[in-house]
Amino acid sequence: MSIAAASDFSRIRRILPDIQAALKEQGLDGWLLYDLHGRNGVATALLGLGDLSRRYFVLIPADGTPVAITHGIEQGPWAAWPWEKVSYVSWKSLDEHLSAILDRHPLIAMEMSDRDAVPAADLVPYGVIELVRAAGGQPQTSGNLISRFYSRWSDAQLDSHRRGAQVLAETAAKMFAGIAEDLAAGRSVTEGIVTDRVKAELASRGFSVNADCIVATGLNAANPHYEPIGGGATFHKGDVILLDLWAQESADLAVADQTWMAFMGGEVPARAAELFGCVCAARDAAIEFLRKAWAGGRPVHGYEVDDACRGVIREAGFDRWFIHRTGHSIDTATHGMGPNIDNLETHETRVLIPGVGFSIEPGIYMAGELGVRTEINVYMSDTGPEVTPSRIQSGMAVFPGL
Repeated sequence: MSIAAASDFSRIRRILPDIQAALKEQGLDGWLLYDLHGRNGVATALLGLGDLSRRYFVLIPADGTPVAITHGIEQGPWAAWPWEKVSYVSWKSLDEHLSAILDRHPLIAMEMSDRDAVPAADLVPYGVIELVRAAGGQPQTSGNLISRFYSRWSDAQLDSHRRGAQVLAETAAKMFAGIAEDLAAGRSVTEGIVTDRVKAELASRGFSVNADCIVATGLNAANPHYEPIGGGATFHKGDVILLDLWAQESADLAVADQTWMAFMGGEVPARAAELFGCVCAARDAAIEFLRKAWAGGRPVHGYEVDDACRGVIREAGFDRWFIHRTGHSIDTATHGMGPNIDNLETHETRVLIPGVGFSIEPGIYMAGELGVRTEINVYMSDTGPEVTPSRIQSGMAVFPGL
């Protein structure tokens, strides 16, 4: 049996006043953190705990001091807990402790989501929600608290993301140039070969964590989450190529995630140019919507940005081939737990508060014909939306020498 290391609870000590202020703003009595075996990443990050073999609850009240309910067999990790702590051994004593704290603080936030509106934040099992309700609790989603205290980027994370954005953009350009050089020289090059090149390049530049990519011909790119079989398809002159790549410097820093497209020839075919022009216009409409809303001083919800982007593709008549949300949250995970840009897969009502990051990535996927996508990232800074990378595509990269 492994024994989890003790936490110093430094993070929760530091941000406790801010959490309590946020709870008061939202009219909540507290935030009830629950975990078992490290399954709730929000709880483990805030508390600095790892895989514990017994259930625990921590109530952070809007007023007063936090209370931890811990198991008697697992006290070591809680040795430095600076506030009230009670322990249980039997399920009956756990129920009693829960009832006692929820009697004073019934309206509590938990990592749950009504009707699974935010799937990534649905981290507390339904049985635990039932247990909390039976003890007198009235659990509400902690979605806005997650955005504020888990998914917002630190200055160090923002700096790392900016570096990553530049590295990814340069890597994409280098990969396309390499494919063109191979084709011009008559050398065979496959999706699998380019995938290996991307990973090696990212690693050589300090972005080996969570580094991966999708490399696809235009035909294969019609599958948004394409994975090649074996070495994948072989590239040829006249191919449209999609390259989606993502990476981070370390696991505690922010991810960068981009998609680029190229044509292995001098003039992009009319159909490909039309579709790619449409998704670029949709992306730009989303960015413009964000900037105007910021300038007007009004809060923006994730679903509104999806609507602004998707509306352009709908007007062009291609909306039935845009089959995913406009963008996903980015934090220390490629698909983070902050607000998504979504009014298709879910109705994202969380506000894009300063400090959160996300992708804008409209695509059109026509099976058997062509798939196109553009992807940039946006960071909501204190001075407005910041787009990365600093230079984005308005048309596919071309190689006239082929």
